[in-house]
Parts: sequence; structure tokens; C-alpha cells
Amino acid sequence: MEPEVSVGILANKEISFVLDKEYICLDNEVTGKNTVSYKYGLILWNENLYKELLFIPKNEHASFTLKEVTIGINFHWERKEDQRFQGALRLIVENDEITAINLIKTEDYLTSVISSEMSATASLELLKAHAVISRSWLLAQIEKNKEIVAAKEKYTTFTETGDEIIRWYDREDHLNFDVCADDHCQRYQGITRASANIDTVKQAIKETRGQVLISGNKICDARFSKCCGGVVEEFQNCWEDIKYPYLVKLRDDENATDIPDLTIETESVKWIESCPPAFCNTQDKGILAQVLNNYDQETTSFYRWQLTYQQEELSALILKRSGIDFGTIQELIPIQRGTSGRLVKLKIVGSEKTMIIGKELEIRRILSTSHLYSSAFTVTKTDDRFILTGAGWGHGVGLCQIGAAVMGEKGYSYDKILLHYYVGASIEKSY
Repeated sequence: MEPEVSVGILANKEISFVLDKEYICLDNEVTGKNTVSYKYGLILWNENLYKELLFIPKNEHASFTLKEVTIGINFHWERKEDQRFQGALRLIVENDEITAINLIKTEDYLTSVISSEMSATASLELLKAHAVISRSWLLAQIEKNKEIVAAKEKYTTFTETGDEIIRWYDREDHLNFDVCADDHCQRYQGITRASANIDTVKQAIKETRGQVLISGNKICDARFSKCCGGVVEEFQNCWEDIKYPYLVKLRDDENATDIPDLTIETESVKWIESCPPAFCNTQDKGILAQVLNNYDQETTSFYRWQLTYQQEELSALILKRSGIDFGTIQELIPIQRGTSGRLVKLKIVGSEKTMIIGKELEIRRILSTSHLYSSAFTVTKTDDRFILTGAGWGHGVGLCQIGAAVMGEKGYSYDKILLHYYVGASIEKSY
């Protein structure tokens, strides 16, 4: 049976939304513009207070629009936009705000995700591959939530000692819904991005209906990122210390099979500061347009990139982003790297304090006003400047979207694309 998924869209003290057709709430028909606000720990709507509200569409063609949804949270292209959704709308109170949650069938959710994560102009085989991994990832997260609840153990993504802070970002924000709508999970923007090619997306969903990646009788936690930078990263270097057999290092290339040991600093420096061949090493605008939406295309360098900070600028940035007063930043020292050269631990040496930080997203977050493209970078220091030379965009685990797009253009079928990135997995129907 096809599962229903709950998606957290936004949280605010006040939320405005428009119901374009009839919805049922509290046994009454509701339509048109509505506003709810947080008051006395409850939801104020039409001058009455409620613990929660549920708006159920009267028919499958109904939709609702949420006003001023923030997309790309903390990324360089963060912005607000109105977004339209199918399915039901649930409003709850959490963290002294109102959270808007969309309840929708899995296959309808996937139609949006595929259109939101990449352009609907992508090849059919790429869209089919993405349908399978998005479905797999979603269902794996729902199962993981159930296991965490059943275990009655506190799930933590943070460890700290006197001289080390290790943090990763995964399930900690999602107690009252399955997944969120932003890049933290899978980019989901309802039917906002429906395009002339939506029929191709729907075809990809239909032709892979219920298909998931399986490893060891469990649905794969099928991670993916924009650009691996030539070598795929392993799961445990970005999230909790679990080594999945299908998320292992591999060279993203059809010819080269040799993989330098990028956990060794000298090898990592050579790799990042070169530009080796890989599926994702492409400047083909047609292929990139398949994967990158208009705001993603504002980023032009991602296979290899460079960023320069003045010492004073970097010191102020790290203080602002970490909340830790390191003083003047004197050195950035790589401590541990993963299989793709991505930093797992980085020592920050300041005039007032020295600490090790990790994992990859925490490093990217602290060293940028939004997020660095990746944590696969080398550091060159001059008298008053730090030059970061980097590789890839994102965590680099699992499927590389740009690499997969190139594979699709080269004629690889969706199953071949999937089994390139998820080593030893199989494709099976879950419903």
C-alpha cells in the first residue's frame, strides 16, 4: 500500500495561506484566504483558539498556497516565495510557533521532489533514477524514525569536549513530521515548479512506481548531492558512525578505476588542486540545466572552486558563525579527511583559543556566510590571507546528480546509473 508522507513546510508566528477550492476543517467547508497566528501557546484562527487544525481537500484537484515560504535556508540563494501544494494542510504548535505540514501520498510527493531537486528537462533515465533514490531515502527515513521512537533512546547529533565540537545535521529537527521541505532533506516545493515537461516527470514516477534500493533486506538510505568532485564520499564521514556497504568510495568515471587514498593529506591536496576526469567534470550548459534550477545556476564553479578570505574577515566570520571567540585566526589545519578528500575534522587555531570542529556540514557552515560548496578543500595561508581551494558541491555521498545527468546523456539506463552509485544494492518493489 502506498504510504502517506508528512512534510514540514515552514514555521512562523503567523502564517497566511489560500485554499483555492473547498477544504473541510472542523466539519465546515473553508475556502479562500486565511491567516493563523500564535497566541497563548495555541493557534488563533477566525477569533478562536485551537491546539491544531487540519484542512482536508474535498477532491483531489484542490490545492492550497502558503505565502512567503523560505527556500534555500542558510544557502547563498536563500529567498522567500509563495508555494502551492496538493493534499491536506495540518497546522500544529511547536517551539512557540505554528508549523505548517503538508500531508500527501508518496508518489505525489515524489513528483514534486523530482521537479524541485532538478529541472524537469532532465533525461527520462535520470528522472527515473532520481525517483527511485528519492523514494528510497524517504521510506528509509520513515523507518528510521520508527526505530528511534521504539528504542526510546535520545537521538543525538552532537558531541562536545573541551577542545572538540563534532556535529552533524540529519533527523534532529523533525519530531512531528517525516521530512522537511528544504535541502536539509529533499527539496520539496509542492506543485510550484510544474512545467511544460511535468509529463516526463510523471512518466518517470509511474514507470518506477514503488521501486526502492535494497541492501541486506533493508531499504537503502539513498543519499545524493549535487557534485561529488570526482570521488564519492562515505556515509559515516558526514553523519553518524554507521558504515553502509552501498555507500562506499568510488571513482565517478567510466574509464578510471584507480582511487588515490584521499584520507592522506598529500594525496588529497594533489587531487583537489588538479582537475581529473569524472562524470561530474562537465561545463556542458545543456546537461547542467537538467540538474540545476535557475537559482542553482547562479553558481558556476563547483567541480573545482576557490575562495579567498582576509585574516581579519575570516576571524570575524568564524566568531559570528560559531559563537566562539578564537581571537585572530592563525591557522586552519586539516585533521581528518574522508574518502573523497572532504574534511571530517578541522583544527581552528586562534590567538585566544584552539578547537577541532566537524563534521563536514559544520565545517562548511562555520567557514561561510551560508555554506561552503563542500568541505573538500585545501588551505593556503599568506601573510594576511587564507585561500581555500575546493572540490565538489555538497556532501558527496551516494548519487552525484551532475555525474548521473552526464551518464544519462551517455545512454546509461536508470538501473545502471543507480548501481554505479549504490554499490551492491538491488532494485525491488516495496508496493
